[in-house]
Amino acid sequence: MIYESLSCLTDEINQYFKNKLKTAEDAVVLSGIINQDGTVAIQGENKIVVTLVNVEKEVLGSGTPGRLAGNIGTSQSAPLNINLYVLFSAYFKTGNYSEALRFLSFVVAYFQYKNVFTQANTPKLDAGIDKLIFEMASISPEQLNNIWASLGAKYMPSVVYKMRMLTFDESIIKEYRPVISDVNGNSGV
Repeated sequence: MIYESLSCLTDEINQYFKNKLKTAEDAVVLSGIINQDGTVAIQGENKIVVTLVNVEKEVLGSGTPGRLAGNIGTSQSAPLNINLYVLFSAYFKTGNYSEALRFLSFVVAYFQYKNVFTQANTPKLDAGIDKLIFEMASISPEQLNNIWASLGAKYMPSVVYKMRMLTFDESIIKEYRPVISDVNGNSGV
């Protein structure tokens, strides 16, 4: 569900950029920033990079988390609701700082335009996701410094959004079928 929600979000913002900027190229990529070996993980330059930076449990109401009512002694737990913190960073060529700021502004404008994703307004949204709500996170300079240090990267112009909320239960586990590609990279069925 995490991948499905962030992949859908990336596709949606790319489509928005393509419509507004009249371009065919994807300007937004879902990626880490630095690989485990310390190399840059991003393919190409002049991109907005979407990176998951934190997962937190959503606390709803005053109910006690744990087992579902009527299922005491069974292994069925109540669904788990989580929030994701998503970093949008502008990875642009040296000397292209103004363009990085421009694209970061586009991201903020996008979430002012559309901050709630449902099946009705986002047909690509996974059927297991009821609704996603985005709100800009208030990050202090110290927290921002910690995020970039933990990523192992130098600071780039960026903004963090809190994505509320994904619900996890056993039903999200599905068979994994890797995509099979031919020699030319075309996906098969």
